[in-house]
Amino acid sequence: MPTLLIDPKGDLTNLCLTFPQLAPGDFQPWVNEGDAQKAGQSVADFAAAQAKTWTDGLATWGIAPADIATLRQNVEFTIYTPGSNSGIGVNIVGSLQAPTDMGDTEVVGDEIEGFVSGLLGLVGIEADPLSSREHILLSNLIQAEWAAGRSLDLPTLVGMVATPPIRKLGLFDLDTFFPPNDRMAFAIRLNGLLASPSFGAWMTGPALDIGAMLRTPDGKPRCAIVCTAHLSDEERLFVTTLVLSKLVTWMRRQSGTTDLRAMLYMDEVAGYLPPTATPSTKKPIMTLMKQGRAFGVGVVLSTQNPVDVDYKALSNAGTWMIGRLQTEQDKQRLLDGMSAASGGVDINAVGGTISGLAKREFVLRRAGKDQPEVFTTRWAMSYLRGPLTRDQIAVLMADQKVAAAAAATTTPDVPTPQTGGAATISTSALPAPSAPAPAPMASDETMVMPNIAGGVPVRWADIAAPWLATVGGDPRGTRFEAAIVARVALRYDDEKAALIQDEEYEAVVFPLSDQVDMSRAIGVDYDDRDLRTEAPTPCAYRLTNAPVKDKTFWTRAERDLIDFLVRSRTVDLQTNRDLKLFGRPAETAEEFAVRCTEAANTAADTETAALRDKYQDKVSRIQTQLQAATDRAEVLHTEARGRQSQEVLSTAGSILGGLLGGSKSRGGLLGSILGTAGTEAGRRTRSAAAGGRADAAENKVEALNTQLEQLEAELSQEVIDIDAKWTALAKNVTTMAVSLERTDVRVTQLNLVWIPVP
Repeated sequence: MPTLLIDPKGDLTNLCLTFPQLAPGDFQPWVNEGDAQKAGQSVADFAAAQAKTWTDGLATWGIAPADIATLRQNVEFTIYTPGSNSGIGVNIVGSLQAPTDMGDTEVVGDEIEGFVSGLLGLVGIEADPLSSREHILLSNLIQAEWAAGRSLDLPTLVGMVATPPIRKLGLFDLDTFFPPNDRMAFAIRLNGLLASPSFGAWMTGPALDIGAMLRTPDGKPRCAIVCTAHLSDEERLFVTTLVLSKLVTWMRRQSGTTDLRAMLYMDEVAGYLPPTATPSTKKPIMTLMKQGRAFGVGVVLSTQNPVDVDYKALSNAGTWMIGRLQTEQDKQRLLDGMSAASGGVDINAVGGTISGLAKREFVLRRAGKDQPEVFTTRWAMSYLRGPLTRDQIAVLMADQKVAAAAAATTTPDVPTPQTGGAATISTSALPAPSAPAPAPMASDETMVMPNIAGGVPVRWADIAAPWLATVGGDPRGTRFEAAIVARVALRYDDEKAALIQDEEYEAVVFPLSDQVDMSRAIGVDYDDRDLRTEAPTPCAYRLTNAPVKDKTFWTRAERDLIDFLVRSRTVDLQTNRDLKLFGRPAETAEEFAVRCTEAANTAADTETAALRDKYQDKVSRIQTQLQAATDRAEVLHTEARGRQSQEVLSTAGSILGGLLGGSKSRGGLLGSILGTAGTEAGRRTRSAAAGGRADAAENKVEALNTQLEQLEAELSQEVIDIDAKWTALAKNVTTMAVSLERTDVRVTQLNLVWIPVP
């Protein structure tokens, strides 16, 4: 029959001392030297006497050496020593594998409650599952990870305490329910377990698996002895709670049966099932007492102090085996419980029978029978030498350790459940496949995020961030290093240039050191979606030399970032100081040249228009005189007068006419200047002919025309000079740097971001 034994004293390990030959040499390594001395014998003689005593005692019960050999052949006795390497180790704190079936919330909840209650007891926290912040937080973390199909271990769980991947508990947000500073203090307290050198043994060996403890991989039943004698009271409670909670979970996954499938035996149960207090072991024991029968799980509890056991548990026991009791109080307590369990029992008769019991005699009370019976125990097949030492346990388990180490290097076949009778185990009891073990952490790595100064946002870089590789991160990385990711608002302003230019600067400083060099900042373009608010799981942090827990570190980093940007960041503007023009940050050289040309043309046109005032009086006076001279010439020669009038009008309608007529564009005047040069020779020829017919009149007209020509030449040169000047000024372009002032730089985000690295 597969049997699970919880042994707080260490004497149930004697079940492994079975000697099929019953030879003195088999007994000798295990006898107590003190007992031999008390008997006045040597160790060899005392061993021989013990061998004879056992041979004779077993013979009186009809038990031969062959029966012991059959027992050894059909059952594997295994001593588990959580927290010690003497027996088969159990990774008791790594027993947080996600259940294969999350459908039964009550089963899952009970297993989580058992683990959390035991763990908190291990660090000295008495936690009520309904009111303790610590209990509620750990339970929710485990529940969330299991619901997502992810297994856990204790380092991962401790790391999640400081930065939980959940945002609220119940109706309150997480930070209100359990402030960050309190969570960090709690994480540090839990971390004390992991930091203790002696705690390493708690994480060695296979994970706690009831199905594997009850049967070997080939289906042979096991007698699994969980020895806790070497542990402190808190550690003993933790281990016992975990084992019982796992047994409840395993039990509820079995099909119902009326046959006995497996059995739990728990020695010295009084401290784990008290009448008033509620240690973490009490709930799973009560569950097993009430429901075990329906699933084929038998429960045997043993105590020498029935007065210290909860009467509700006593009333759920169908079978009672009562030995001699030392006090009347113990006897009365037991009789009260028996009366509550079955009102048909003759309490006085039972009480009298108990008082008359001899050594190794017991009163047997069975369900359905009102009258008790008396029985005595048979001779034990194993040698009862008392609690074994750690070295002795190591000797007994040496072969199994070697076999377990060899099995760990191969993938075992899934065992075929045994069929027939009470020993059948449902396939749902088979252990779930183990989650891949996390890579071992280096001395500068931890599962608990280092303490960060209050008020500093903490983020985790998304593996899909496009800039991750640029700054030295690795999306496949399993470790995380600290970085500073900043967003800064910049404003470039210059009154002369009429410039107000806003920019946003984003950069990553990675990796960090005790002195942050902002010149190493790498400019990136990050999106807020690139920075996750929840830590990935599992998450191992690489310790940094940067004092990120100090507020002054972040104040100095912000100041240094502003100083660096003021020193190094400028905006270059194209400038034409003659035209008093300034470019814009996004304007090209070609676009700025067009603006300069347009401005120069406008200025040249304005200057050309100013010539009107200069030439207006001169032209008007000469034109008046020319008109008078023309009138006198007409008297002499009508035909000449007509010709001369035509020339006068032609001259007045050219350059000077264009200017005085109101034109402000030097472009039109330049065209007139070029056209006038081609007609000058013909005009002079006609004037000379006219002079021959009327010299006096013609000379006067000619003199006046000459004056107009001189004015026209002067005007032409001035227009050309104006055009050349402004054309040259339009090309006089330089560059001006607009720098930042400290008041123009504002840090809008300064985050500590964990970057994944190989």
